[in-house]
Amino acid sequence: MRASRLLSVLLLLQSHGRLTAAQLAERLAVSPRTIYRDVESLHAAGIPLYGEAGHAGGYQLVDGWRTRLTGLTAEEADRLFLAGLPGPADELGYGDVVAALQLKLHAALPAPLRDRATQLQQRFHLDTPGWYADGDASPELARTAEAVWRQHRVEVRYRSWRGEVTRVLEPYGLVLKGGRWYVVATQPGRYEPATYRVNQILALTPLAQEFERPADFDLPTWWREHVVGFRARLHRDEATVRLSPAGRERLREIGSDPVVAAVDASAGPPDAHGWVTAVLPIESLTHAHGDLLRLGADVEVLTPVALRERLAATAAGLAALYAPTAQPARQRRRGGPPLASTSR
Repeated sequence: MRASRLLSVLLLLQSHGRLTAAQLAERLAVSPRTIYRDVESLHAAGIPLYGEAGHAGGYQLVDGWRTRLTGLTAEEADRLFLAGLPGPADELGYGDVVAALQLKLHAALPAPLRDRATQLQQRFHLDTPGWYADGDASPELARTAEAVWRQHRVEVRYRSWRGEVTRVLEPYGLVLKGGRWYVVATQPGRYEPATYRVNQILALTPLAQEFERPADFDLPTWWREHVVGFRARLHRDEATVRLSPAGRERLREIGSDPVVAAVDASAGPPDAHGWVTAVLPIESLTHAHGDLLRLGADVEVLTPVALRERLAATAAGLAALYAPTAQPARQRRRGGPPLASTSR
C-alpha cells in the first residue's frame, strides 16, 4: 500500500510540477504528516525531489527528471476502457483503479499532450443520468460486474413485473443506458439472452460455477438489435390526433424518435389555425393517456374512441376540481368556507 502511495506522489509531482504537502495529502486521502514521511523515504531512495517553503512553495522534482515506473498493472489494463467514465466506474467498484490508471496515463504523456489532456477534461464532461433522476441505486452492481468479468454463475432474487422470482443466471455483460444498469444474461441451458434491471436484483449469491460465454456473442451488436426490436414491439397501436403548432413542438421535446418521425410523415396540411392531423404510434391506451395529457389542450384525439373518452373524462374531472366555486380538498375536510367567498 505504501509503495503504491510513494509511486502516486512521484506521478502527481511529475504531472503537476509543484504541489504542497497539503495538496498531496488531499489527493491521496492521507495526512500531511504522512506526506512528510513519504518525501523523506523518496529522498533516501535517491529521488531528486526538493521542497521550497513559503506561500508559493511546495515539493517538485528536479527539472528533466522523469520516472519510468508508469507501467500499468494487469487490473488497470483490464479497466482501461472505463478511463473516460469515472461515474460509472465508481458504481462498478473500479473508481480507485481507474483513478490510478488516469494518473499513470497523465504522467506518461509528454508535456504538450499532458496539457491537452487536462484541457479536454475541463471542456468535456459525461453525465449519464437524465435531468429528473440520478440513475439507479444498484447495491448488487459491483458483484454483478465481478460475475460478468469472471464468468461465474449467480443466483439472484429478482423483482419482475410478475412478482419476485429466483433464478440462476449466466451474466454475459453489463450495459448502462439512460443512467440505468442492465445485465444481459441467460439461464443455464438456454442460449437466448435476456435483460435484467440490476437495481431490481434484491439479493445475489455468487456461485462457484464457471460458464462458457458463447464465442460469437458480441455485446454491442446484441444490444443494438435488442433496442431496435424493443422499439418495434413497443408501438403496436396507433392514434389519430390533431396537434396545434405548440403541441407539435412540445411533442418533439417529450416524444420518442419513432413517434416524432411518424407524426412528421403522416401530418396533413395545417388548417387556418395551424393545427395538423397526424397518426402517431402508441404502446397502449394507458401509456398514451398519460403521454398525451402532457400536451394539455394542444392535442385532440380523434381515434381510438376509447382513448378520446379517457382523456375527456380526465379533462372533465380536472375542470370540476378547479372550477372557480370549488373548495380546495383541505378546506372541504375542515368544513370552512371556500376561498373565493372571502368578503372584502
